[in-house]
Amino acid sequence: MSRPYRPAPWLSNPHLHTVWGRLFRRPPRLPWRQERWDTPDDDFVDLLRLDASDPTAPTFLLLHGLEGSHRSHYIGATLENAWSRGWQANLLFFRSCSGETNRQARSYHSGDTADVDHVIRRLIAERPGASLVLAGVSLGGNVLLKWLGEQGEAAQGIVAAATATSVPFDLARSCDHIDRTATFYSRRFLRTLRRKALDKVARHPGIADPGAISRATTLWAFDDAFTSVVHGFADAADYYARSSSMAYLASVRVPTLLLSARDDPFHPPEVLADVAKIAAGNPWLRTEFVPVGGHVGFVEGAVPWATSSYSDRRAVEFAAEFLPMSRTDGRS
Repeated sequence: MSRPYRPAPWLSNPHLHTVWGRLFRRPPRLPWRQERWDTPDDDFVDLLRLDASDPTAPTFLLLHGLEGSHRSHYIGATLENAWSRGWQANLLFFRSCSGETNRQARSYHSGDTADVDHVIRRLIAERPGASLVLAGVSLGGNVLLKWLGEQGEAAQGIVAAATATSVPFDLARSCDHIDRTATFYSRRFLRTLRRKALDKVARHPGIADPGAISRATTLWAFDDAFTSVVHGFADAADYYARSSSMAYLASVRVPTLLLSARDDPFHPPEVLADVAKIAAGNPWLRTEFVPVGGHVGFVEGAVPWATSSYSDRRAVEFAAEFLPMSRTDGRS
């Protein structure tokens, strides 16, 4: 049974919840290996993999957030929670996030489900006797929910359960909110986003205007200058409208937990109210909207030197509810 969330009493500020893990948590040492998979468009994606001794133990796939990597504070702990149960655990690096630029002009974005679909189907073929559990964080959660909505009932034969944490359900409102009220985060993202985009333009001249990319001082402006242009959208507004997972929630047909904090600085509070209305009409969705926790924070612990994150374990605990009892821990 899942332990209830007990937020650290000494962390009352949502920004402290958001940055605490990145600044102070030490990632676990895990025997993972990195593996490269070719994609249908003559490119590649990389995965981090933790093997399971039981070929029928559940397969766990984690999708990271914007500019995430294996160094992101939630990655190691989440994978460890799955692997410690005997599950086979995987992290999919979105294109350009594994430390090596991908070959094609395209990169990754909040609504791109093609690579996720390719990886999911290969995982199923690789371990046909195993249940599949999915988890997505922030941007990765948006991609996950969009894929689940696109699949609809077809996902019932593929996915046992899924968890989406700190999702920007409405990309336009979330992006505008970050750009106006949380510029610390947008500036941090833009440092690597602009660098990667300019490298892409250098490798593939003409795909976007390098001057417009360099001048982008907000996430919205960057998506106008690069993301939307390279990936076939009319502009940033079109990209947000067609990629936001909120439009796909009603079509989800597998047990899915939506875990968010109401004080998340990455979106206005009314977004969660709108999501809750949609979820109330879809029995496959379970909302867990807690008062405090920041963005991918959810810090627990009575003292600052011994902390953990509720979200790291919750994704695994929720999924275990929907797995056969004999297989939730990888043992028969």
